[in-house]
Amino acid sequence: MFTILLIEDDQTLFQEIKDRLTQWSYEVHGIRDFSQVLQEYTAIKPDLVLIDIQLPKYDGFHWCRMIRSHSNVPIIFLSSRDHPTDMVMSMQLGADDYVQKPFHFDVLIAKIQAILRRVYNYSNDAVALKTWCGAAVDYEKNTVTAETGTVELTKNEILILKQLIEHKNKVVSREQLIRSLWDDERFVSDNTLTVNLNRLRKKLDEIDLGQYIETKVGLGYMAVEGVPS
Repeated sequence: MFTILLIEDDQTLFQEIKDRLTQWSYEVHGIRDFSQVLQEYTAIKPDLVLIDIQLPKYDGFHWCRMIRSHSNVPIIFLSSRDHPTDMVMSMQLGADDYVQKPFHFDVLIAKIQAILRRVYNYSNDAVALKTWCGAAVDYEKNTVTAETGTVELTKNEILILKQLIEHKNKVVSREQLIRSLWDDERFVSDNTLTVNLNRLRKKLDEIDLGQYIETKVGLGYMAVEGVPS
């Protein structure tokens, strides 16, 4: 079980985030005295820190700087402020990510999982959430959640998207996609694959992600991570 220190003075939001994180088996601690954040951090020794920018006494930048002077613990900023300078400042101070409020909780969870896996070499094949182009892809719920909303996919569509994401920025041939669906004991013809890909793109267009599934004529398809060509 990973321990998360949530530095948030809005008690309603704190409890909401804590409840959701607890459902994912994270141990969550808050701050009792916002003038003693570093001392409480040292006592808790969390695996990851979530910190708001606007806090009593001193702001989140101050405490990020103080924590960074003692530890390389992963830090994610949560902020309702939309100034680009805030994001730049947080990165310069050594934060690992910056999440704008209000946020989709699935996106936050996916970011937390990705950072924990990277920093602690934690691997769990059962993890259902993956991040792609800033969106959370839930392989169990068959959903894709971005800042612009959530779309529900069919089983075939999520399996196709999973194959593309697992090989992101690389071309996946039609034969590979058909074979992967056959391996899942699903009958998929070449025409069925085309229909499912078109439906997948159309749904992803609803949350501005359709452009990140590219067709490579004569080769196959590619899920782009970054700027589409």
